[in-house]
Amino acid sequence: MTTASMQRLALAVILGLLGTAANAIPVIQTWTTSNGARVLLVSTPDLPIVDVRVAFDAGAARDDTTPGLAKFTNGLLFDGIADMDAQAIASGFERLGAQYGAMAERDMAVVSLRSLSDRPLLDPAVDLLAKVLAGAQFPEPAVARARRTLEVALAQEREQPGEIASRAFYQAAYRSHPYANWPDGEPEALPLLTRDAAGTFYRRYYVARNAVVALVGDVDRPAAQALVERLLAGLPAGEQAPALTAVLPLAQAVNERIRHPSAQAHLLLGAPVLTRDDPDYFPLVVGNHVLGGSALVSRISNVIREQRGLAYSAYSYFMPMRAAGPFVMGLQTRGDQAGEATALLRQTLDEFVTEGPTSAELDAAKRNLTGSFPLRLDSNKDIVEYLAMLGFYRLPLDWLDRYVERVNAVTVEQVRDAFERRVNPEQMVLIRVGGDGGAAGQ
Repeated sequence: MTTASMQRLALAVILGLLGTAANAIPVIQTWTTSNGARVLLVSTPDLPIVDVRVAFDAGAARDDTTPGLAKFTNGLLFDGIADMDAQAIASGFERLGAQYGAMAERDMAVVSLRSLSDRPLLDPAVDLLAKVLAGAQFPEPAVARARRTLEVALAQEREQPGEIASRAFYQAAYRSHPYANWPDGEPEALPLLTRDAAGTFYRRYYVARNAVVALVGDVDRPAAQALVERLLAGLPAGEQAPALTAVLPLAQAVNERIRHPSAQAHLLLGAPVLTRDDPDYFPLVVGNHVLGGSALVSRISNVIREQRGLAYSAYSYFMPMRAAGPFVMGLQTRGDQAGEATALLRQTLDEFVTEGPTSAELDAAKRNLTGSFPLRLDSNKDIVEYLAMLGFYRLPLDWLDRYVERVNAVTVEQVRDAFERRVNPEQMVLIRVGGDGGAAGQ
């Protein structure tokens, strides 16, 4: 990267961080490419930056019988193409002052690019990313190295009570559903993570009709259309991934105790509940802000932390996904206090489901959520992440515009009704890991 490029990119990032809430609700344009990818664009000509985010329906839910394959494949995309190895690819982006990345979650796998908008820098950066998207080679030395790295990481995860609890929770809550797969994979599946397996997964899911492209930055519609056509030109049209099966509700409560020589007990309590396009999305999310989503001022924190001193942090959250994502309540406490903390966690949930929030609690939650919302859209990077989410989950284009309106429209009765219908305290997964070490654990 040249000194001039570094200085200009640094200046552009600083300007982006100084973005104001006046531009918080962007105008979204959308179209479909010639080979079938959906595109969402927000033009922000005030900053000389372009952010690109390509989201494929290629997350861990597509692992099938090979746990960890989606994340493994995604992590190898930049390790080699026909005429460039990983170092050459990295150097190519660096010389252009561009930043790139890749990540995979349960629902989606993402490839991203950030570049200055000057055409002599942007065009070759886009062309290089296009070569990676269309021509990933998965060289055998990189595959073997990634497998060894993953083996060490999985061994370390198996020693961490928080990771153990999360794995156990998803396995108990989702059973045979694809969401039960842990995105990082499993030690016993490591031999299955081969070059052939990664290549097969890549050819099936990294195709245009299975992709959503989000762009934000100093680029207008005609230029953006040309940019995306070049970016995806090498991808076959392919086919969109099939719809995920619905998550079956829990038929009964599940209680699982996992021994671990830690003084702290890690507790998770919850169940599958919320999809991204769920009609109860706003009553549940706003209500949870009162219950356990607003840090130290939530009900859970007040009861567990402030009144009883049983945990430094106690929380709850919804994680909406394509199929029903989980509602989770959690805390860490001393082993000898785990029973009391669990009882209080359940009691707080029972009371909230029955009574809902007070008017004062709900008003405070609305102010908090609507007041902080513009800060979530004060940079190109924030906006492009929201755009990719909107496109991937097929949400209405006015979702951002109407967010504040929908939050403010939530009533106490709607929160109570939604929690009574959707959150059943009698049919939840309870995972406890640890609290078996030291004097407190005994």
